[in-house]
Amino acid sequence: MKKELLYDAHKFKLWKKNLQRNGLKINHVTEHFTRHRHNGEVLFSLLTLDAETPEGDKIPPVCFLKGEVVSMLVCLIDEKTKDKYLLLVKQRRIAEGGYTYEHPAGMVDGTQAPLEIAVQEIREETGLEISPDELVNLSPDRRLFPSTGTSDEAMYFYFIELTLPLEKILSYGNKNMGTTYEFERITTHVVPFTEGHQLINNTNGLLLNYKYLGHIKDFKLMGEI
Repeated sequence: MKKELLYDAHKFKLWKKNLQRNGLKINHVTEHFTRHRHNGEVLFSLLTLDAETPEGDKIPPVCFLKGEVVSMLVCLIDEKTKDKYLLLVKQRRIAEGGYTYEHPAGMVDGTQAPLEIAVQEIREETGLEISPDELVNLSPDRRLFPSTGTSDEAMYFYFIELTLPLEKILSYGNKNMGTTYEFERITTHVVPFTEGHQLINNTNGLLLNYKYLGHIKDFKLMGEI
């Protein structure tokens, strides 16, 4: 499989375009390490940047190039009690090496649309089949940046609510999911909303919870968490 060159990658071109749009003069970019997907596309890259701001300053040089990312809150509602459950994924993460509970999420591949990736990732990580029009975009007007000083990573947040019998809701838990070609070992977990909020320890996941609750104006549930 032929590996994509960093400078040909869509995520690199998008990052460079945004730098230049905001007035930065790029003198040189040095590629230190790049990891590729199974299909040869650039997954992420560690770079150093020699660039100047419009004010004549040097911008901090290190960038972890990751591109655009989607994260989706899946809320399953008991049709009888109206209780809300989160469908979370559990996997090991490099931050500590231990297990984390997260919302389904994924990196935007190539030039695919974030919404398209969102549907795909929910299917691959949870087994839930949905259509694009069922997802609500919680960041329609702007991209959100979790680490502006060290990475170009830009987040898109979505949510979906599905009202189902409790038996059906619980059936989505305890599944082994993920793709072998990306070395993913994921299990699904269905937990009451408040409990799920307490399990999540990444700031993107917590922010997504609050954006969802603010959007639906469920202030009672917001008070509980």
